[in-house]
Amino acid sequence: MSQAPQLPRPLPLPDKFTQFYWDAAKRHKLAILRCQDCGTFIHMPRPLCRGCLSSNLAPHDTNGLGTVYTYTQTHYIYHPYWADKAPYVVALVELEEDPSVRIVSNIVECPIDQVHIGMPVEVVFEELADEVSIPQFRPRQSPS
Repeated sequence: MSQAPQLPRPLPLPDKFTQFYWDAAKRHKLAILRCQDCGTFIHMPRPLCRGCLSSNLAPHDTNGLGTVYTYTQTHYIYHPYWADKAPYVVALVELEEDPSVRIVSNIVECPIDQVHIGMPVEVVFEELADEVSIPQFRPRQSPS
């Protein structure tokens, strides 16, 4: 019996609101929007500040550190790419610079039974193509 060919990982589809995020990821930086009027950090990208409704927003490179707020072990295969990777962890990571900002991402380089709420993590990047890097998180290796 032959195996089906391995399909590539689904790639992000940047738009005018998220292009900065994917450009930063190519540089191995985790960037989020920050309001230039009131200083509020904003994620998911949107056209107006959630704090003051200003449209004066700019990308801000974060330090890439955070904490697992919550997580789930994913067993269901939504795309053939994930068939040999399940189970895997999808987490909501709150950023150190502003814990009200939470990013959905994979936890990598960690056995799934060792992931826990409150775990300190740092961003790492999976290179998918010359122009695409995906931010993910692993247990923090460096002191905070």
